Amino acid sequence: MARCVVRLQPLLCEPVLQQLYLLGSAVTRHLRRPLPWVALQHRDFHTTRGVFKDAAESSKITIHFINQDGERTTTTATEGESLLDVVVNKNLDFSGFGACEGTLACSTCHLIFDKNVFNKLEPLVDEELDMLDLAYGLTDTSRLGCQVFVQKGMDGMTVQVPQKVNDIRKAAESSWKQ
Repeated sequence: MARCVVRLQPLLCEPVLQQLYLLGSAVTRHLRRPLPWVALQHRDFHTTRGVFKDAAESSKITIHFINQDGERTTTTATEGESLLDVVVNKNLDFSGFGACEGTLACSTCHLIFDKNVFNKLEPLVDEELDMLDLAYGLTDTSRLGCQVFVQKGMDGMTVQVPQKVNDIRKAAESSWKQ
């Protein structure tokens, strides 16, 4: 994402960049990933919301994952990371997880949350709802890991990976082989 922002900077005029920066969380929600602070830090405007934090300054959040076999794995995450990034960066072995690499084009990062944690998450967007319709084992507290970003209030939460994953690539591969 940083490369995209840096490449766009020469094309965007100063007022547009300032508006992007000041919109903060609204922009990061639209882009699906937080913008890194380093991409805009050389500008001389600021925000008091603290949206663009350096990863080193962020606190570590403990998250417990229950995999498809019922085994519990505990790991730490940095505030602002998506749960998909946590699984990938920590090399957690969840079969078929995150096939589209967070582009909101599949439902393989489907996670099931406890009701109290689910109620504290950001609201779902239409694109996420569309992908969740394809998810195996959908529940009332299902979300896509690429769309849920770690927050301080998530410390100690437990997230369950569904028993199966709907990965349309497998169906396509088997039809190609025939």
